[in-house]
Amino acid sequence: MSIASNLDRVNQQIADACVRAGRDPAEVTLIAVSKTFPTAAIAEAAASGQRQFGENRVQEALVKLDELPRHDLTVNVDIDVHLIGHLQRNKARHAGRFASVQSVDSVRLAEAVSRRLERELPILLEVNVGAEDSKEGFSVADVERAYEQISELPCLRVDGLMTVAPEVADPERVRPVFHELRVLAERLSLSELSMGMTNDYAVAIEEGSTMVRIGRAIFGQRPSAPAGGPQ
Repeated sequence: MSIASNLDRVNQQIADACVRAGRDPAEVTLIAVSKTFPTAAIAEAAASGQRQFGENRVQEALVKLDELPRHDLTVNVDIDVHLIGHLQRNKARHAGRFASVQSVDSVRLAEAVSRRLERELPILLEVNVGAEDSKEGFSVADVERAYEQISELPCLRVDGLMTVAPEVADPERVRPVFHELRVLAERLSLSELSMGMTNDYAVAIEEGSTMVRIGRAIFGQRPSAPAGGPQ
């Protein structure tokens, strides 16, 4: 199926999940995760009305940001690219190229980003709710203190929290993860919740997600990333 058809289907499924949860679909932002797909795929999705995109690897994203203006698009100014993958401190200088950084996972990283910014940058704090060794992010116990420190840094605006749920066959099994993040955000009076991907975004929406990060359901199976490729 085409990217346009896939977008229509995903947007309808988001709307259906909102109906089940008694929510307005306008409360949920679809972020199309374009990692490993060419810039042309972003252009095709943008031509179908998609405006928000997510990239995981800084160097790959920078190439696409430079290539996008060369595509024949009248909507280029409306496209936002969010960094949703791990940001290393030695690449903090690139953070300002993105519409937001959703993966701030340490106070030291936030400090490094803050020092290099010349404008306000929206960020989300990544929380490892499932306490998985393989994932980045603050522990649930550490988020409140980290939020207090990071919210004092210049040029950073903490809008909310992000998590990557454990990969499971039944999305109902990760409902408690999404619920816990929502409760945590409410305790901190933060409005944005970036949670839910292709396999579990309907459950995430039912639990209060305001941003869902969906790639495969829009762009199809991912091309294999080259070993040792850009981060």
